[in-house]
Amino acid sequence: MGDPNANPTHRSTGDPQLDKEVHRWMSWDRGLYSYLCRCFPDLRVRGVVVGFDTRGQEESGCSSQRLATLTSAVLLSRNVPVHLFSSFVPTPYVPYTVKKLEAAAGVMITASHNPKEDNGYKVYWCNGAQICSPRDKEILWSIEQQLEPWSPSCWDEDLVKTSPLRTDPLVQINSCYMDDLNALCFHRGLNGICPLKFVHSSFHGVGHAFVQQAFQTFGFAPPIPVPQQKDPDPDFPSVRCPNPEEGESVLELSLLLAEKENAQIVLATDPDADRLAVAEKTAGCGWKVFSGNELAALLGWWMFWNWKEAHPVAADSQKVYMLATTVSSKILQAFARIEGINFEETLPGFKWIGNRIQELTEAGNTVVFSFEESIGFLCGSLVPEKDGVSSAAVVAEMASYLHNKNLSLNQQLHNIYQTYGYHVSQTSYVICSDPPTVQRIFSRIRNFDGDGSYPKSCGGVQIVHIRDVTTGYDSSQPDCRCVLPVSSSGHMITFTLQNGVVATLRTSGTEPKIKCYSEFCAAPGGSELSVLGVELKKITAALLDDFLEPDKNNLIGPNS
Repeated sequence: MGDPNANPTHRSTGDPQLDKEVHRWMSWDRGLYSYLCRCFPDLRVRGVVVGFDTRGQEESGCSSQRLATLTSAVLLSRNVPVHLFSSFVPTPYVPYTVKKLEAAAGVMITASHNPKEDNGYKVYWCNGAQICSPRDKEILWSIEQQLEPWSPSCWDEDLVKTSPLRTDPLVQINSCYMDDLNALCFHRGLNGICPLKFVHSSFHGVGHAFVQQAFQTFGFAPPIPVPQQKDPDPDFPSVRCPNPEEGESVLELSLLLAEKENAQIVLATDPDADRLAVAEKTAGCGWKVFSGNELAALLGWWMFWNWKEAHPVAADSQKVYMLATTVSSKILQAFARIEGINFEETLPGFKWIGNRIQELTEAGNTVVFSFEESIGFLCGSLVPEKDGVSSAAVVAEMASYLHNKNLSLNQQLHNIYQTYGYHVSQTSYVICSDPPTVQRIFSRIRNFDGDGSYPKSCGGVQIVHIRDVTTGYDSSQPDCRCVLPVSSSGHMITFTLQNGVVATLRTSGTEPKIKCYSEFCAAPGGSELSVLGVELKKITAALLDDFLEPDKNNLIGPNS
């Protein structure tokens, strides 16, 4: 690709390895441009949306904003219109803008809740959903073909200031988004007189101003911001980890402020505001931090109940859907079974949900709620991406409504479980940095009782169904073929046990981990919660010990 220092418009970082990475980044831009040219004859009419978060590597000069500028410059140099936000935005704003402006694609520069050293490049297709197979592989192939250097003019960062093809959609899109948010507001009158106080942390990211506006749209007083965390800071100085999913340990400042202000609810969006964590003050002294699965039970109930209020005719429910990733709680499946609506699972990752939402809505269906267990929620189908901003406002309204009925969020959660059955979940993992060992572990599971024979029991409980997404096998289907797309990029096997436990063993796509997602799905109206928890722990321990053999395979547990 030539000498990086020979390019007058790209200053060297002073680190040869980092210079190489910056040029690799530029090859992504070129590869994406080449791919889009092949897919969209009208690319120079539709253009591309580009957004960025608040990450900034000052020493290298590779902030999210600068990388977004370089991406825009490549496209502008090829006469492609670019809708580049002039300031940081939540990740869901990019796919929302792609749909609203009918752009060919969108690029969001973000590493979400990853450590401060990281950054990332998310690509959205013209339908607003994040790209998935086979487009991701086709774009990678296009990137690999970019061997010849382009002229230095394609990296001219001044193009974003001088080119007539560059527009700034921030004001228009923010106004449209907040207007569209009204469709998720069902009880504005109650919101305006709500006595509850809310605390919000944006975890040093983009979320503060947008959540404040979302509350205003719903008729609420603004949430109380955590002062140490409301302003963007790429070093995330007040948290050991910028991921609100970590729970109480990273919500310390939020909970302290809530105690001081006598606030009942804490809301925390991750740095790019696509995820949401929620905590509620308990009747005693302390806080209940909801898991992603628990919050999904509440939001799923809320969205369906309000839809049902507006659509009393039973026939309408035949075209109503809820979606979840396959490693998430099955509580929405219980809703669907009892309420007569539709439920579908997707592969892990919200990109699969986003694409399925588009397919369903184009066929005339209504998707009322979707989620993934890692605190990623989408109420309605405002945007085909998880959205912490809209979810924060919806949670506030739900809490306000329940408070008016003398109920807390946690009390309503137990009411939901009484109606639809308790769903108790557990997530664990082991670390294995040796790919051959991982391969050997999963090969043993697939040949547990002889060639091609999976395990028949776990912890003394019969396994009634097995689904192996890696090989395409599903014993619950008449033809034993998996309904979900076959994914050979990693291993994922799901076991359904006779006692109601569903457990999935899955390799992580980003870390050297084998993850275990297990859940006890009890029938409505019965079962002691504590008994379910004990049984689930027993089955999960047996699954890890018998199928993964951690001692034999030198696997490292989370507490090792």
